Amino acid sequence: MSDPVQRGQEWLATLLKQMGFSCRVDSIIPNGSDDAAVWLKIDEAGLHSGQVRDLIGEGGKTIDALQYLTNTLLNIGVEPEEQKSFTVELDGYRVKRQEELEALVQEVAQRVRTTGQEEVLKSLSSAERRQVHNLFADYEDLQTESQGAEPDRRLIVRLSSQKDGEEE
Repeated sequence: MSDPVQRGQEWLATLLKQMGFSCRVDSIIPNGSDDAAVWLKIDEAGLHSGQVRDLIGEGGKTIDALQYLTNTLLNIGVEPEEQKSFTVELDGYRVKRQEELEALVQEVAQRVRTTGQEEVLKSLSSAERRQVHNLFADYEDLQTESQGAEPDRRLIVRLSSQKDGEEE
């Protein structure tokens, strides 16, 4: 089997070409991460602003779908220890969104601590919910739980002392 990182680059570039976007895909393994985490960065140099907007999609829906397809299809039949976690990046979208999620977590943490009331976070993709769960893991006095079914799945944040269900 070929190098999974190269395979990821080639697969995503081919998919984009079939969608009518001729662009290069580069791979980046983030510093400090294990080699299972790979960023596939779509080179926006050959794209005009409308194409970049289309590939990101409203609320990141298109880039999230591309990332989901990439992870699902490239990890089919691959032993769990050999699987890669691909993040698809375009025009700094993921980096900007991570900063927004970090700010949201800080704001929600402060409100929950101040009011003692749980907060419900809606409109997060499954990947973003996972990120928010991970960001809240550093807050020992708070807990998170996902409830509901797609497309209405939401993330609940509450004080740890208010636990009334199973953690996810």
